[in-house]
Amino acid sequence: MAPHPTPDAEPEDSPERYVGLEAGQAERLARERGWRTVRSLQPGSIITMEYLFGRINFEVEGGRVKRSWKG
Repeated sequence: MAPHPTPDAEPEDSPERYVGLEAGQAERLARERGWRTVRSLQPGSIITMEYLFGRINFEVEGGRVKRSWKG
């Protein structure tokens, strides 16, 4: 059986700090802080529930981040 690779550490960053920011600014800031994948979603979007290490999700409404979470 092949060994499981150890993922890089996730950024020590709180998703709550992005709430209220303009979506483009939040995405740039998240990438600068080390998030490998930044996903912006409209409210009510249908998404998969798998946890992707190193991903941050933004729910964007009216051009601003309404909610943010890891995975």
